[in-house]
Amino acid sequence: MRKSLLVLLLWPTFAMALLPQAGERLNQATQQAIQRFLLHNRILDNPQDLDRAPYIVAAEMGRVLAANGDRVHARGNLDPSQPSYGIFRRGKAYTDPQTQELLGINADDIGTARFVMAGDLTTLAVLRVTQEVRPGDRLLRADKAVELASPQAPTRLVEGHIIDIPKGVAHIGVLDAVTLNKGRRDGLVEGQLLNVIKTGASVRDPLTNAPTKLPDERAGTLLVFRTYEKLSYALVLSASRSLAVMDRFETAKQTK
Repeated sequence: MRKSLLVLLLWPTFAMALLPQAGERLNQATQQAIQRFLLHNRILDNPQDLDRAPYIVAAEMGRVLAANGDRVHARGNLDPSQPSYGIFRRGKAYTDPQTQELLGINADDIGTARFVMAGDLTTLAVLRVTQEVRPGDRLLRADKAVELASPQAPTRLVEGHIIDIPKGVAHIGVLDAVTLNKGRRDGLVEGQLLNVIKTGASVRDPLTNAPTKLPDERAGTLLVFRTYEKLSYALVLSASRSLAVMDRFETAKQTK
């Protein structure tokens, strides 16, 4: 009981410490959470981008599965000067919850491979796997690194929804990453702060029995750390309650 009470007392202090102010660099915990997430997660704006990427033909000796430490053979435009490639498989497609527009696809992380030898089939050594590598898995160059020095002030109001929790949990907490249904075309930029808004519940007035909607409530703060054309990734910096898919967000005014 005492331990639970101590956590409740200290949690707001920890959450507020993650919130960067104008001109401040992100703290180490925030930076590390972002870099770990980006190592294993990628969005592609166009599904054809993955379909056109180099692909694995087979593992050593013509085997159909490969594991960590194995060599694989691939076909496609692979650059010998690129030391390593990510191995990906087509994942879920993201659509806008209101317009049903296709916003992009998730490239599921399978592992990493190192360039070994060029030829009609390029040979690569598998360095890391999350599951067995299969023929047809795609090879993508490493994504650009994140360099967020300080939060960016919004240039215009952007509103949208959290549409996915990439790690698959039911509820979202501090330092979890989420997928948003807005991107560069909508005005989101990397380093921007967003407020999460919980929609007020619908109840009935106990005296009049009339349906009544409770006020919307601010429930947390997000930091946009990777933008795509129609989607973005954001990190939860603070949460006064558990967040969930379909919670609404809007651009936050920058504190001075």
